[in-house]
Amino acid sequence: MMNPKVDLYFSKAQKWQEELERLRMILLECSLTEELKWDSPCYLYNHKNIIIVHSFKDYCALGFFNGALLSDPNGLLIKPGKNTQAGRQIRFTQVSEILKLEPILKAYIYEAIEVEKAGLKVEPTNNTELTIPEEFQHKLDTMPALKAAFEALTPGRQRAYNMYFSEPKQSNTRVTRIEKYIERILNGKGFNDCICGLSQRMPSCDGSHKYLNK
Repeated sequence: MMNPKVDLYFSKAQKWQEELERLRMILLECSLTEELKWDSPCYLYNHKNIIIVHSFKDYCALGFFNGALLSDPNGLLIKPGKNTQAGRQIRFTQVSEILKLEPILKAYIYEAIEVEKAGLKVEPTNNTELTIPEEFQHKLDTMPALKAAFEALTPGRQRAYNMYFSEPKQSNTRVTRIEKYIERILNGKGFNDCICGLSQRMPSCDGSHKYLNK
């Protein structure tokens, strides 16, 4: 069944609209339910996240939350980032690609559902030592309270911040990002934690507060 909140997302899409609509139909035909999470259409089985649809500048994509566990016989799955552990994407730039691959895409989707039914999960790698960017390390060295707050975060929250701070190639961009999140770290909040207290699923922010009636 189509979700009105997701209808609004697709109607406002400025790029890849035809491709996104076709992907939506395929996902709904696979008996998944749709919700709007993290400002993107998310497709669930028994209330568990299976796939998220993303729209980027150069492509749109199906994002499989546990894509690393899929067999991928056609070699379609792409690791979206070097530090990504579980998630995988299938990317598209033309609706013709989606139409051609539709039976294969459904096979991948059904396999992802079976992975969820079996309760399979990707075991996170926790022994990866953080390589902290110089700009953030300087802040930690000169602000003992920030250092203590950062070290008190869970390893996953530390990695999320570190990945975000390390992404930009320009030092001034890294500094800007760090400055923006200092207060959040001092308050013991993770990069994805809700700070307004209105999300339906705490402590992570699911974006639901954006749709509450004011």
